[in-house]
Amino acid sequence: MKSTLKLIGASTAASVIAMSAAAQDPVSLTIVSWGGAYTASQVRAYHEPWMEMNPHVTIINDDGSANALASLRAQSQAGNVTWDLVDMLPSDAQLACDEGIILQIDHDEMLAPAPDGTPASEDFLPGSLGECFIPQIVYSTVLTFRPDAFADDNQPSSIADLFDVENFPGRRALQDRPGTNLEWALYADGVDPDDIYDVLSTPEGVDRAFDKLDTIKDHIVFWTEGAQAPQLLADGEVAFATGYNGRMFDAIEVEGMNAEIIWDGQVVEWDGWVVPADGPNVEVVLDYLYFATDTQRLADQAKFISYGPARASSAPLVSTHADLGIDMNPHMPTAPENYFAPIILDNDFWVDYGDELRERFANWMLQ
Repeated sequence: MKSTLKLIGASTAASVIAMSAAAQDPVSLTIVSWGGAYTASQVRAYHEPWMEMNPHVTIINDDGSANALASLRAQSQAGNVTWDLVDMLPSDAQLACDEGIILQIDHDEMLAPAPDGTPASEDFLPGSLGECFIPQIVYSTVLTFRPDAFADDNQPSSIADLFDVENFPGRRALQDRPGTNLEWALYADGVDPDDIYDVLSTPEGVDRAFDKLDTIKDHIVFWTEGAQAPQLLADGEVAFATGYNGRMFDAIEVEGMNAEIIWDGQVVEWDGWVVPADGPNVEVVLDYLYFATDTQRLADQAKFISYGPARASSAPLVSTHADLGIDMNPHMPTAPENYFAPIILDNDFWVDYGDELRERFANWMLQ
């Protein structure tokens, strides 16, 4: 049975009152995320200002989101839930919600309205809210390459080039999971982005995707954690790497990595928070979420990383990078010049077929 929890009131004042009784009691929150530049953006936009307002709370960052679903299942089965808040992908969040190991969310009761009073359920972007899921960002998985790996007059520009080892030799760094890899294999094989999941939902389509991946199998280096992809590029160990657009932005613009993003076929997705059922500090977590998912805070995160905010009211507030001073709007995955051939990740598909495809992909990697 799914757990449901509602706050007594939706206003900030009610939230503050609810916290005041325990204001002097030290609280430690373990917040799980993806690490690297992404966690750093959360720390600066959310964690630090909230802890300044609540000095009795200490936030501990855990970079365990890559295996969050399995870890949360294990904690729940053991009756020892130690995580307070988890950054999770929507498809995994839906599975966790169905299994009752995370809380259902009453979005209008538990989250802040927009500054003009628009309720949260209408302010978050269409399709982004889940039964147990609170989105933070719109991000994409993109293909990035080192220009110095190729001749000046022969630079890659498409997903098809990832699969062209004759004209674009070199090793490719791909994530060790089927998502994005299977979509790109079909896209490079001529399937229209709008038809990818229809094709991939058939046995023939799955075979077609794996056959396309076979053409580059000997050239692949697999990565697991998001920070590994830009590092492989920076070290010159690979010519191409798939990765999250925000991490690639950070590596290129902040760290000075010699690389370029290919926006063709970017796989667009939401990412956000789930609250573990039976977590040790649920009331404190809900107070944090009310603050961290409001209009200003989601806009603030875009000052530190090139992920679009998940609220409509936040988009006009996106401005310049806090440290670099550059306009962040052109670096967003949803910028018109970048959004010309997106693949919108179908979370329902991955809920229905994910376990089967993950097993097959794991076996394929070992072959």
